[in-house]
Amino acid sequence: MQMQDQKMLQAYLFGSFFTLSNRLQAAGDNLDEQMTLKQWLLIAVLMRSEEEALSVSELAQRMGSSRQNVMKMAQLLEKQGFLAIEKREGDKRFLEVRVTPVCIAHCKSRESKEEAFIETLFSGFSEEELRKLSQSLTKVSGNIARLEELYA
Repeated sequence: MQMQDQKMLQAYLFGSFFTLSNRLQAAGDNLDEQMTLKQWLLIAVLMRSEEEALSVSELAQRMGSSRQNVMKMAQLLEKQGFLAIEKREGDKRFLEVRVTPVCIAHCKSRESKEEAFIETLFSGFSEEELRKLSQSLTKVSGNIARLEELYA
């Protein structure tokens, strides 16, 4: 591949990250009228965590988002009864976020929709293609970490 072709491909992929992210978010936001795709991600991060609760900062770090955005989402989900936000036992400076039984019940009720959403997103991919995509995204993630250090 010539240098110019490689640069054009890089530019295309760079733009595609944003376009695909926006399209995925729009489609995911239509999955459930009670929560957005990003709120779903926040809840999934909490539910998949080995800890019962995570601090707002831990959630933000795991989601690749700002503490302020995570706090705003968590507060909206708390108003809906999906999350509880409490001061951490032993260190009142930290706010911990945990899912509620209402959230668990709601997530169970939409489980088949979530599975169908993910299945549709990755339909047509072989296991090998999924592995290669995962490896490529891991490399991109590492490069983004380097950019964060450079431009922090």
